[in-house]
Amino acid sequence: MNLGVLAADLSLALDRVIFMRALGFEPDEWQADFLRSDAKRILLNCCRQAGKSTVTAVLALHEAIYHPGALILLLSPSFRQSTELYAKVIDGYLKLGNNPADDALTTELRLANGSKIVSLPSSEKTIRGYSGVGLLICDEAARIPDDLYHAVTPMLAVSNGRLVLLSTPYGQRGIFHELWTNSSDYKKYMVTADNCKRITPEFLAIEQRIMPARVFRQEYYCEFLQTDDSVFSYDEVMALTSGEVKPLFGGDDDL
Repeated sequence: MNLGVLAADLSLALDRVIFMRALGFEPDEWQADFLRSDAKRILLNCCRQAGKSTVTAVLALHEAIYHPGALILLLSPSFRQSTELYAKVIDGYLKLGNNPADDALTTELRLANGSKIVSLPSSEKTIRGYSGVGLLICDEAARIPDDLYHAVTPMLAVSNGRLVLLSTPYGQRGIFHELWTNSSDYKKYMVTADNCKRITPEFLAIEQRIMPARVFRQEYYCEFLQTDDSVFSYDEVMALTSGEVKPLFGGDDDL
């Protein structure tokens, strides 16, 4: 099924779930809901192997095919991780009967309709030159530095693009934890191992016997837990903060 045939199929264009099935995947209930959502900002707090990378790769490919001239960025903490997500996009592209150029198999896919999918490691220097982003996907968002998050969100200002952050928790720290805990601006999905039909109770029982309890609860039950190297807990730090105290410097009175 090449791009010309896809473009002519209105059902694929209008329903991302049908598009995912065309790629050979039967979406879980939460994946179908995610694909049909038009929320501008989404958080996916998912256990390992829940299918979060697969479904976001489907979203990226659909955006590129059915929105000519779209710019889609895939951002991950490391180059290896960014290429893993990008590989899922390329796999879907190949399943549709397309043959990208050899150089597209690494970090960037350009379509005939002008759309572009670019894979980047999480370095502020590598992403500041992009603008007009239609879809920004941040993989392993719990491990992405806060300053990088604040550097990428302005890319969506003029384009009114969408932002998807997906991750398994990584302690009570960082922007992913902050947004999940305190932000009402994001549509949120939590997918634990109990909700993933591909993970069996027998496998979980073995993992629970082997893994430290904190790691098991984080990896499979999506809990934001205090890390072993923390001097103070998240709750202790938050209990010491106050919005009523004025800063010594930087306030309006200092201007």
